[in-house]
Amino acid sequence: MSYQGKHAHQRTVPSWIAGSLIATLLGVGTTTQALTLEERQELDLSDYTVRDPDASYFEVEERMILLQETNNSLLMQQREELTNYAPSCQQRLEIPTITNQLRIPGFYPTPDAWRLATEPLFNFEDTVSELAGSFVASSDVYYAECLVRFLDKWARDDALLSFYYHWSQPQAWFSLESMIFAAAMAYSVVHPHVEGLEEEKTRVEAWLNELASVHMAIKGAESSCCNNHFYRRALYAAMIGVLTEDDDMFRFGVSAIYSALHDMTEAGAFPLEVKRGRRATHYQNYALLYLIPIMEITERQGYDVYDLEIDGNTMHDAVDFAMAILEDPAELGDLAPREQYTGFLKDDQYFAWMEMYGARFGEARFDDIVAPMRPIYNRGAGGYATLYFMDPDVQQHLVIDDEGRRETQAFKGLSSN
Repeated sequence: MSYQGKHAHQRTVPSWIAGSLIATLLGVGTTTQALTLEERQELDLSDYTVRDPDASYFEVEERMILLQETNNSLLMQQREELTNYAPSCQQRLEIPTITNQLRIPGFYPTPDAWRLATEPLFNFEDTVSELAGSFVASSDVYYAECLVRFLDKWARDDALLSFYYHWSQPQAWFSLESMIFAAAMAYSVVHPHVEGLEEEKTRVEAWLNELASVHMAIKGAESSCCNNHFYRRALYAAMIGVLTEDDDMFRFGVSAIYSALHDMTEAGAFPLEVKRGRRATHYQNYALLYLIPIMEITERQGYDVYDLEIDGNTMHDAVDFAMAILEDPAELGDLAPREQYTGFLKDDQYFAWMEMYGARFGEARFDDIVAPMRPIYNRGAGGYATLYFMDPDVQQHLVIDDEGRRETQAFKGLSSN
């Protein structure tokens, strides 16, 4: 099914939430002011409950069968790379856990120091994503069991539970967001397929829930409470809520969908993202990088959130606006300067959401962006997105650019505000 224009398919706010939204949003602008923390907490999302704790963010078994049968050379190449050059479990288990208080310098003021401090964090994210990907590619439970053992080591050490936070120095808090959803999403891929490690799985799930709870207890400053960092927290909350059958945590994840739809302008812009000046386009896209996986997790629980409409907006409008400003910055109008930062356009990690959305709706309009980048990989928000989502009929081969391969200019793992 392809999305054709504004509201080609939609549903209105369900009756069980309409009254709450009217009361909550009364007097709050729908185009310029984000929902406050208090207003989000007042949303009645009681009908959202975890229905299937074994559901990942994609159909794992179905995809594994497809990958074993496909003759798509792009998918076959990535499958073989992950199978033949898969990680050594023993080496991964030797990676030290992080138990000291985590403190990270800011990216923009001190990029070199940030790179050094975040290297072990990215190593963690790559490890969990790689083990999940190797399991999907090979169908070998060895990698699934290794991932459980790897996360259990961190759980037994109470890793990542101590971190420094101050509103003026939030980088450790920011960095943990991606570590948590990387672990949760990778674990969601493997845990139903692992037998005989019940104690380990119980510890891992308890640790993930505690880690999320500790992290979520911090509300954030004026912007990070409600912008893309809220969506990042909502992503891990949605996934861990499912994994641990924690309805309240799952609802926190779902609340990001309602918050984003409320905040959205009529054109589909996220005001807190496009106010970022020359990085307005980057941050509109960046918000979708987390909102779309939340949508997928929620859909997998049986809720048709892609059809959800609030104040005339659906998530399709945000996608439409992102594509419009990617193609022509003039579409930003008075929201931001025309001279937009474009370095992220050569970095595949930022477009994992397009693989997800494109697979669900049969979209071809992303091809010019994603075809030269495939196989798309994001160490946290989607993992091996092309391997997990791309229709084999969409693209058969790697697209080689004039330089022999795409050159990444944007910085891998960017998680600063």
